Amino acid sequence: MTNYNKIETKLIHGGISGDKYTGSVNIPIYQTSTFMQDKVGIFKGYEYSRTGNPTRAALEALIAELENGTNGFAFASGMAAITAVFSILKTGDKVILSNNVYGGTYRVFDKVFRNFGINYSIEDTTNIETLKTKITPDVKAILIESPANPLLYITDINEVSKIAKQHNILTIVDNTFMTPYLQKPLDLGADIVIHSATKYLGGHSDLIAGLVVVNNTELAEKISFIQNATGGILQPFDSFLLIRGIKTLAVRMDRHVENAEIIVDFLSKHSAIKKVYYPGLIESQGYQINRKQAKNGGAMIAFELKNEYSPDKFFAKLKLITLAESLGGVESLICHPARMTHASIPENIRNQIGITDNLIRLSLGIENSYDILTDLEKALEESEK
Repeated sequence: MTNYNKIETKLIHGGISGDKYTGSVNIPIYQTSTFMQDKVGIFKGYEYSRTGNPTRAALEALIAELENGTNGFAFASGMAAITAVFSILKTGDKVILSNNVYGGTYRVFDKVFRNFGINYSIEDTTNIETLKTKITPDVKAILIESPANPLLYITDINEVSKIAKQHNILTIVDNTFMTPYLQKPLDLGADIVIHSATKYLGGHSDLIAGLVVVNNTELAEKISFIQNATGGILQPFDSFLLIRGIKTLAVRMDRHVENAEIIVDFLSKHSAIKKVYYPGLIESQGYQINRKQAKNGGAMIAFELKNEYSPDKFFAKLKLITLAESLGGVESLICHPARMTHASIPENIRNQIGITDNLIRLSLGIENSYDILTDLEKALEESEK
């Protein structure tokens, strides 16, 4: 653990920094499946790489420090992380999910966990008073995305955590969009933080990973057991890449956000745009709450085209911005939630919560803002039906 308090320094020197055996500045890639034992049960801290690996351990210590937690865990994907966390539940338990939740999260509850008798309900967690009425004796956890995917609605993490603690319920926050650089859910009262580290933490669209951070020993023991027992662990090479990506998180996020604010201003004034969703806009839902719990509005934007404009024509005219799943890379990525990231959510639910066919989600990269703006402007000009 670093002796410095500033997160920009912790990103580079936090967790386990350097290699004590060789003096390597970077943690080596311990590409091994097993470890030599001096005698039966006598070993140098590691015995089998599913159970523990020095490269993965360095990453896990790093994310725990960044989120101000006690223990971190690295998984093969964000969905593997979510699956591991909710595997601590039992038949008959129920989870409240934020509406606007990522489509993959909805899918794993609807198509997998429900088969084991773990139930869920989708609720508006932004409305604290309504949320209170949804808590029944079988509810054991509340999963929040704030900002939510894809409409970027803000939930008051501290208020939800207070309610959860009154009912002995876990508060679990997906912090993928904000990262620990912009928001620290554990400091706001949450019990567990989840990341799709594929996104901003990795930052280069070259790895798939999931991270979990907890803030007490009991939860750590449960997650650790599930991680080892089910085996969805992150491999050493990807752990190395993720540590490397995290080192530049601060400088990347600053540029991501700078570009986002410029593009939000442009889109908010454009005649083709019906509505812009961005937590940094004063008129946006949850603006004041987001100011209280996050450093700024982040770098994700959603916007809705007016009916006279075609999303498919718009996508076809883009030259710089890439139409693709995922987000948080150095390159700007754009997607159509209704047919891509949230396609697994039934159409009636999508329409009910505002994921319309004209909704577009944009992840701002770190390219020159003028080039991004020019690309958007030209594509919008040529996207009328």
